[in-house]
Amino acid sequence: MKRFFKPPALPLAGFLVLLAGCATTGSAEPPFQPVVPRVDLDRFSGSWYVISFLPTFIEKNGTNGIETYTFDDEGKVFVEYIFYNHSPQGKRKYTTQKGWIMPDGSNAVWKVRPLWPLKLPYLIIDLAEDYRYTVVGTNNYKYVWIMAREPFLSDEDYRGILQRLESRGYPVEEIKMMPQEWD
Repeated sequence: MKRFFKPPALPLAGFLVLLAGCATTGSAEPPFQPVVPRVDLDRFSGSWYVISFLPTFIEKNGTNGIETYTFDDEGKVFVEYIFYNHSPQGKRKYTTQKGWIMPDGSNAVWKVRPLWPLKLPYLIIDLAEDYRYTVVGTNNYKYVWIMAREPFLSDEDYRGILQRLESRGYPVEEIKMMPQEWD
């Protein structure tokens, strides 16, 4: 039998090694960013409106973003993210991720899997005492999501969050508002 395509072994092997290097184990290595002391998962579960963010390429033109968290009894996190591209009437985008709560005692350090085999840090770095807002960040300062239980935040809350993010080293001048336009 004649072969029409023979994959190049070295580049493929290199790609697989690179991909494996990007994946992390389920270990509980501490994040270098401080996280909140404790997250009550029952209070945290449910839907959060994305107020502003340092977006991924997928969501950079997003509007009306809502992220919903559910948890099981084994420490697994299920993340559902819905937003619309360019406007509330734009194309609906929907993603799901599976995650794991790391056993550090805080429930604030997670790993999420956007794409197999990757497990990426997902850190709850700010949370209102009454759970009206939260901030989820990453160790590399490239991504952050400011979310609230309502499609808005008070100016006072928002300014305080931005000040705390700036003191952590996030490029707050690059944080983009996500339009939340509901009828």
